[in-house]
Amino acid sequence: MSVKILTDSASDLPLSFYEENNVTLLPLKVHLDDTEYVDLLTIDSKTVYQAIREGKVPKTSQVSPQIFEETFTKMAENGEDGIYIAFSSELSGTYQTAVMMLDQVKETYPDFKLTIIDTKCASLGFGLIVKEAARLAKENLSKEDILQDIEFRCQHMEHLFTVHDLDYLAKGGRVSKASAFLGGLLNIKPLLNVEDGKLVPIEKHRGKKKLLRRIVEIMRERGESIDQQIIGISHADDEETALEMKELIAEEFHPKEFFISSIGSAIGSHTGSGTIAIFFLNKVQS
Repeated sequence: MSVKILTDSASDLPLSFYEENNVTLLPLKVHLDDTEYVDLLTIDSKTVYQAIREGKVPKTSQVSPQIFEETFTKMAENGEDGIYIAFSSELSGTYQTAVMMLDQVKETYPDFKLTIIDTKCASLGFGLIVKEAARLAKENLSKEDILQDIEFRCQHMEHLFTVHDLDYLAKGGRVSKASAFLGGLLNIKPLLNVEDGKLVPIEKHRGKKKLLRRIVEIMRERGESIDQQIIGISHADDEETALEMKELIAEEFHPKEFFISSIGSAIGSHTGSGTIAIFFLNKVQS
């Protein structure tokens, strides 16, 4: 493989993906019961969701500078060329830390070639981008071609998602407390998306079925050639609703493929259980 692909665990790809596609995993950390865990490696999302149900509040921290330094140094020593596809800088400090550690490693290895991309995406929003980049790298496309594809997908990736409780996102500073208060007060289901890397509530609906139908409507409004796309669906311990969402989308658009995954421990620590997220491109031709 001519170009090495790296990403962090906030992409919500399963561990098997990294092993099967020679993609380097850079894990975030989860802090629960005075113990620090490594996302995807030493803690699973079901443990996090159960803890939340018990009233616990897990915390997260970005990929450690040490992991970045060790990973980048090893690549530099091996003369590898790489692309790190990173979690939105608006939701984590991971991207900024990666840039800082790259600059530090390049002081010793000035010829080291690594490009770091701030996707401004979250969960499978950039997981799908990583998936395609890994496929292109396997096919030995040039770094320039892979970067062009990544940049296009970052600019056109739609995120539509709902959470069981906006208060939980507010506690972590991911949405405003005012938005969370309004959602809880009216006992309604919020619909959010990602704008310039930030989580933004866009609508509120009563009832799950109405909300899921509205997601399909927005896909019709924003999407293009959905029948040619891989549609991403991620869920927080709610596979039943994820499959219900899949059936609605399949009936309406007949996509080429679905990719369904569980929301990982790092993202799930902020969303809580019951989150459903859908990812697709709003434009398929550059």
